[in-house]
Amino acid sequence: MKSLLLTIVLFSCTSDPLSEVDFLIGTWKIEGKEQYEVWEKNKKNELTGSSYKLNGNQKTVTETLTIKTDGNRIIFEATVPDQNEGKTVPFTLNKAIKSCLSFENMEHDFPKKIQYEKIAEDEIEVTVTGDEGRGFSYSQFKQ
Repeated sequence: MKSLLLTIVLFSCTSDPLSEVDFLIGTWKIEGKEQYEVWEKNKKNELTGSSYKLNGNQKTVTETLTIKTDGNRIIFEATVPDQNEGKTVPFTLNKAIKSCLSFENMEHDFPKKIQYEKIAEDEIEVTVTGDEGRGFSYSQFKQ
């Protein structure tokens, strides 16, 4: 019994720190639009992704994304080609918020928070907010 307990404790200590964001893996379609967000796990155990629009057969990437660890922090990075001089903007996961993944950068002009709430296995709610909670939200459905 002691060895079983030790094995469980050791396994839980070495678990994947990004496992809490793994539900994002896959292709998600924004409700009512031809806009998508796709996430994959790479060999470095990071999630990489992009947002894109479809216009007929034309795919236009609007944003590249990464979720990775930095020490004991989980960082969401977004790069939008025509914003922030094309520079990547980091957002840190606020682990105190348990109801959703709340990636925050209070120094950024907009957004200050990007939140992903798992509604069901195939549905997430994304909320993007700035000063005084102003922003927008939308539902995405797994494809």
